[in-house]
Amino acid sequence: MSKKALPRRTFLKGLQATLALPLLDAMIPAATAQARTPARPVRRLGFVYIPMGCDHARWTPAGEGTLGDLSPILAPLEPVKKQLTVITNLRLEKSYPGTHDTANAGFLSAAFAKHTESSDYYLGTTVDQVAAKQIGRDTQLPSLELAMDLNPGAGVCNNGYACVYQNCLSWSSPTTPLPAEAHPRVVFERLFGEGGPASARRAALRSRGSLLDSFNDDIARLKRRVGVTDRVRVDQYLDSIREVERQIERAEARTAENPVADLERPVGVPAAFADHAKLLFDLQVLAFQADITRIVTFQLTRELNNRTYPEIGVPDPHHPTSHHGNDPEKLLKISKINTFHVSLFAQFLEKLKSTPDGDGSLLDNTVYLYGSGLGNSSIHDHENLPILVAGGAASGMKGGRHIRYKNGTPLANLHLTLLDRVGVHVDSFGDSSGKIEDLFVPVSI
Repeated sequence: MSKKALPRRTFLKGLQATLALPLLDAMIPAATAQARTPARPVRRLGFVYIPMGCDHARWTPAGEGTLGDLSPILAPLEPVKKQLTVITNLRLEKSYPGTHDTANAGFLSAAFAKHTESSDYYLGTTVDQVAAKQIGRDTQLPSLELAMDLNPGAGVCNNGYACVYQNCLSWSSPTTPLPAEAHPRVVFERLFGEGGPASARRAALRSRGSLLDSFNDDIARLKRRVGVTDRVRVDQYLDSIREVERQIERAEARTAENPVADLERPVGVPAAFADHAKLLFDLQVLAFQADITRIVTFQLTRELNNRTYPEIGVPDPHHPTSHHGNDPEKLLKISKINTFHVSLFAQFLEKLKSTPDGDGSLLDNTVYLYGSGLGNSSIHDHENLPILVAGGAASGMKGGRHIRYKNGTPLANLHLTLLDRVGVHVDSFGDSSGKIEDLFVPVSI
């Protein structure tokens, strides 16, 4: 006689939080096909935005069809090349007349941004939120919005457009932008919960151990109920949570004496750009692993930012450098920034690939779109956008390819295709003219 399966929505309960679990074998009824059980791996959708286009010469792969040698900028993706498709010649028609504001605003909406400096802004519901309204209904968080910039602009940012168009990738309606979170501690607490005022949380930092300490009894009971494979999987999951905690606490310790510590916001964002980005990527892994959310957007940096990257040999501000005028030295610097950003995404994909999820990995059951709303930032165009799509076996994506569509193919066609892939069926999206052909193996969802 087989043991009764654990419910997929099994939680451990601590003193101040509940902890969702990853998908375990014990959640799948014995002798039942996994694909037909409530515990089957879910399809997830993520979006990563990079600002100010790319150096096309070092981005675009040679040839079409099967990916051979990756281009210099995409080289860090070699370990996940088989799970990757590069798409060339997609366009954002509705982001013209061509601004940084409309590039960010149009990337996930494929909609015109109302030209306004005030609070009467108007855009369109973004693709992530169309998906979240359907596949996010069964999770703790319908969607998760993340960003790297700690001090987003307010009021008017550029060309008479309200800053909200640059700050927010996600819009749940044409008039409802969703602010993104950049503080790892806030994200951690949204996922795993502690609550209470910021002052109480800071005091707790000085005295507490791990968040997981309060779950010790429940963890022990769970391990007695499950098999060896599940015990290993639970340990790996808990180790990942502990490591993210440690990274956050190390950053908080370094800023403990900072005068901004009295603000009603957690402090302790890692000083290094890469460390901050990796931490937010790690939190995405945990959110997917525990099925806390199935939809994520991540603005790696915002348009018009003047961030410098001395750690990779680019001490110049990003935005002025992006107006390269075909200057070889500036283009080289842009390519270094592009490569740096891609390398962070590549590390994240490798982590998804190595994290178990049902019979496969998280990457097998996830699709990510990575790209920019600008093509050539020097002239503010929205043509030939730098676009990557990554996904594994269960997503049905035909990876390891470079697909070159005809010039001017709407980016919205890709959004419509991704919605269809996660089971959200709509007739059109934005200015779509059809779906992206040959990206996925045909399936019925």
